[in-house]
Amino acid sequence: MSVDRSMADEQSWPLEQWPSCEDATRPENDPFYAAPEGYEAALPGTILKVRPVEVAMFGHVRQRVDAWQLLYRTADLGGVPQASVTTVLRPQNAEPVLLSYQCAIDGVASSCFPSYALRRGSKALGAVPQFEFLLVLHALRRGWTISIPDHEGPDGHWGSPQEPGFCTLDAIRAALSFESLELHESTPVALWGYSGGGLATSWAAEMAPEYAPELELVGAALGSPVGDPGSAFTRLNATLHAALPTLVVAGLRRTYPDLDRVVRQYVNEDGMRILDSVESMTTVRAVRRLARHDLDNYIDIPLADLLALPEIVQVFQDIQPGRTAPSVPLLVVQAVHDQIIAVDDVDGQVDRYLEAGAHVTYLRDRLSEHLSLHPLSAPLTLDWLADRFAGLPVAEPATRTVWSTAFSFAAVRGLMSLTWTTARALTVGVRA
Repeated sequence: MSVDRSMADEQSWPLEQWPSCEDATRPENDPFYAAPEGYEAALPGTILKVRPVEVAMFGHVRQRVDAWQLLYRTADLGGVPQASVTTVLRPQNAEPVLLSYQCAIDGVASSCFPSYALRRGSKALGAVPQFEFLLVLHALRRGWTISIPDHEGPDGHWGSPQEPGFCTLDAIRAALSFESLELHESTPVALWGYSGGGLATSWAAEMAPEYAPELELVGAALGSPVGDPGSAFTRLNATLHAALPTLVVAGLRRTYPDLDRVVRQYVNEDGMRILDSVESMTTVRAVRRLARHDLDNYIDIPLADLLALPEIVQVFQDIQPGRTAPSVPLLVVQAVHDQIIAVDDVDGQVDRYLEAGAHVTYLRDRLSEHLSLHPLSAPLTLDWLADRFAGLPVAEPATRTVWSTAFSFAAVRGLMSLTWTTARALTVGVRA
């Protein structure tokens, strides 16, 4: 799907200014999330509503930063118009750059959406964006304006291909046009995400050349970007992280009617109750509740036979990233001994990018695992993004296996700074 905004007839849209609301209300009960009548006629990325908000660590410790939420027009996988929300943060004395950070939403419950989980007063215990917010605040200290989109759209389409790219890129369009951020069409933009957020960032980088060619993207950092969701689905079943495949099914059946039909045909009553239950769970809560659950116990045919059905094979082909080469430089980081995302799957994604002609710097970390790699690789990633914003030359494409991405003086300094950010964020709040 291509959207050529430069050739489209620009249509002004009446922007609704909403007041700040102290109480964080779940999106399904918050009228701000409801798209205005006729919004489908607006261009993708058009801001429909705006309101100032307060953001907080774990819903309690207020961060002293200017923040707004933008409801904007975007599209789902089939190109059908929908409205999603991005939370934008602007530091004092901001540099003229924009970082789009894609959280690992990794769930279908609206409590996992960053627009809710990051607000003061939210009740989202176990939502991954609340943990990732520490790294967002650390990036904010560099003077970068940041967009944090609800990249699963309004209906929690976790696992859907391409749609996270549309939501992310349209959120960037909205942020660039929002006057209070003091940005413009030619503002340099970078992408960053980890795990499920790395997968969303992959789709945004892949879709950008066709869907949003007018954006001045300078680079994308993909942390543990899943590589092959179908492989992860079968490998994680009956493990400590068995909830993740279940959450993916819950999200994908909202996107693919044929998959929903197969689920209803072969999943037994107990399995359907589990699928229904995860729709209201945060990611961490689901992981704790469904540890070591085996999908074979909840279907009427062997799992291998179910996964061989043409409808399932097609979905798994659709959701695999890496078939389209992003036009911007990529930094990919992955733990060799990752207990959730197999390094072989990410190797495959990188190989597909290289074969398609993408520019990739790929770092494989021997000492980290899935949860530790994100903070440990953050200083290196932020320095790489800073170089892209500065327009510095990119090193030749390379794949290197290192003991740790944190083994450098610059990384140690960065981790000490991140420790300071963490201490401030958890006590008195970061002022940016």
